[in-house]
Amino acid sequence: MSTFGDQVFQYGGQPIGGALGASPFGNAYFVDYRNGSTSYDGKTPKTAKKTFAQAYALVTSNNNDVIYIDGDSGVVETAMTTITKNRFAVIGVNGLNGHMGQGARISLATTTVATDLCAINNQGVRVTFSGIKFSNNSTKDESIYGHIEAGEYARYFNCSFYESADIAVTGAAELLHNGDSAMFYNCTFGSTANETGGVHANVLVTATISGKKLRDGYFENCIFDAKADDTDKVFVYGANATDVERRLMFKNCEFFNTELASGVPAHAIGFGAKQTEGLVAVKNCTAWNCTKIAQEDMGIWVDGGPPTMNTTGIALEETS
Repeated sequence: MSTFGDQVFQYGGQPIGGALGASPFGNAYFVDYRNGSTSYDGKTPKTAKKTFAQAYALVTSNNNDVIYIDGDSGVVETAMTTITKNRFAVIGVNGLNGHMGQGARISLATTTVATDLCAINNQGVRVTFSGIKFSNNSTKDESIYGHIEAGEYARYFNCSFYESADIAVTGAAELLHNGDSAMFYNCTFGSTANETGGVHANVLVTATISGKKLRDGYFENCIFDAKADDTDKVFVYGANATDVERRLMFKNCEFFNTELASGVPAHAIGFGAKQTEGLVAVKNCTAWNCTKIAQEDMGIWVDGGPPTMNTTGIALEETS
């Protein structure tokens, strides 16, 4: 039975990896930014690697390996890692639940390389992330995403996404989503602390990564946070009519614009053009301190409560 410091890798009588869907068949590698070292083999908590990139280099594709990230210190990456290996899991060791406040954090430091778009660009097949906070602190002009999802059948459990350095840069986003059949459960995108406008979406689905686009996207029980500075703020956005292919679904999600915001978004979900290749489905979701949950005539279908675009999903302040 392995430990990371004093934390035991068991949950409900089974290994923590198994509890989060990680296969016990592959190899385990460990990342500990405070105590790890490049010279270590990464095979035990006491000989952990220092960064995610170092541990990822050890992973064997299609072997169901697991990378454990210690929740003690944030992992700072000095360059973007593009994941091209398949079928492995990344697990944050800081508790299995919680939409936000993950101790296992992976961020990108400021770099001078234009291709360092974020810390991790996932283009693998069936890669699973659990209990990780993805963030980007780089001020490089091109480095404008908290995370990129451009793989196939990725799964994210209890993760959070934040782009801190470019909150007013056109096209910046917590998540650039160009993935095929990616699924997000109990995740949080954005922050209520820093003011952002319409140029900064929490989730951007504009087809940006070469050869990639969003197909069959799914978000369940997720939170989208904002502190809007005007009506143009949008939580989910795509610029083009063909950005969504087949389906993009939001189920039991919350779009929250804090009371401290100086602006009220006109809608939570919107596009630059009506979607012609995919349907956007909004099921039992709520937009808080927004005028509408969805922009009209953009291929967005809303279900839950009265099926009226102007009223569905809008939380009203009770007054006397």
